Amino acid sequence: MSVDELLEQARRTIFRLAPAQAQAAARAPDTFIVDTRPEFQRRRDGEVPGAIVIERNHLEWRLDPRSSARIPEAAPGIRWIVLCDEGYSSSLAAWSLRQLGLTRATDVVGGFQSWLAAGLPVVTPDNPTGPRLAPCS
Repeated sequence: MSVDELLEQARRTIFRLAPAQAQAAARAPDTFIVDTRPEFQRRRDGEVPGAIVIERNHLEWRLDPRSSARIPEAAPGIRWIVLCDEGYSSSLAAWSLRQLGLTRATDVVGGFQSWLAAGLPVVTPDNPTGPRLAPCS
């Protein structure tokens, strides 16, 4: 199976959100936007205010409520809205989270670039937000 076929398969299981839908959904107390973009992209283009930054290679461990490396927000029933730069890797990431039982995981159509194009709020801090790590034991 090619990566394009895998992406198509993943997207068949996800109700993806337009940027404005993601912004509205994130107002709920049980919903978080998770920005998986690398620092250079966040530094270049800005960040979504209030998004939790988690590097893609740590995503499943930080969001799985059963993981010893989870963040405090990782609890059953949370809706995770994954954000990447253009909406490709975020679909695969949301699909992966669903495989872990996080059935409300989704992503943003077009990723951060569509968020930006929609004129939604973006902040450009002097230093990009660092990725969230698991609390020390």
